[in-house]
Amino acid sequence: MNYFKRLLLSFVGLLPYFVMAQIDTSDIVRPVASAWEIGVGHTSIADTYLSPLQYDGMGIDLRYERRRAMSFNPDKWTMAFDASVGVDRVLNPARNSLMWSGNLDLSWGMMHRWRLPHSAILAAGGSTSLDLGCIYSARNGNNPASAKAAWTINLTGELSWSTLLAKRRLVLSYRPTIPITGLFFAPNYAEPYYEIYLGNADGLCHGAWWGNYFKMQNRVIADWYLSRTTALRIGYDGTIFSTRVNNVTTQMISHSVVVGVSGEWLKFAHGGTCNENSRIISAIY
Repeated sequence: MNYFKRLLLSFVGLLPYFVMAQIDTSDIVRPVASAWEIGVGHTSIADTYLSPLQYDGMGIDLRYERRRAMSFNPDKWTMAFDASVGVDRVLNPARNSLMWSGNLDLSWGMMHRWRLPHSAILAAGGSTSLDLGCIYSARNGNNPASAKAAWTINLTGELSWSTLLAKRRLVLSYRPTIPITGLFFAPNYAEPYYEIYLGNADGLCHGAWWGNYFKMQNRVIADWYLSRTTALRIGYDGTIFSTRVNNVTTQMISHSVVVGVSGEWLKFAHGGTCNENSRIISAIY
């Protein structure tokens, strides 16, 4: 009995330490990093379903980006959501035939990051993407359009470096993305979409791998903070896209100059506030 009594008194004496160990005295605040961009540049398109020739011209796209440190391990893991819509206008080598291309891309993923010396951060992870688009040729009468649709699982990465420029924070980052597998839509060579509408659905869905579906996006971004929360964004966006299936080859290459506005905003749940004990964990630096 005395043993259990001493054990109980010891537990009661240590209880305040157990309680204090479960209380995080410094609240963690995870700002939402968002960016709105416009990209303008050169685009080349070759799609043998529509034409054997390569078309060249100009493309423009609008992009929204959202990043935030994850709640379960904000120091090590970040979340990224990207949405973009683009339009391309391209001409054949003789400049007498016009094609239009439109696309919508949505992507969500997570990355694990490692802090390196000299204010550098290395991150790697994965994402899943949904890409929808269409190429239209006004010259073709029977098959004027080539639809594009794909769901992919991607490898993503980032290397960033933070410094000061004119006493303002400057964040330079390189972000590559490359699909490794997934599913994509492709019609058979010279197969009209009217036949697909009538029910001829054989050979339309294909498993994606680097032998028949390749896409790589390279982004180089500079965010120069003009204030504590708002930054001017300037960068480069280059994309290589290629498919080869059903005797149809598609290749799209684009190079764009990116200009936009980015920033970080604090988001509190249930009326929370930021106090002197709060620890701010950014998804950018």
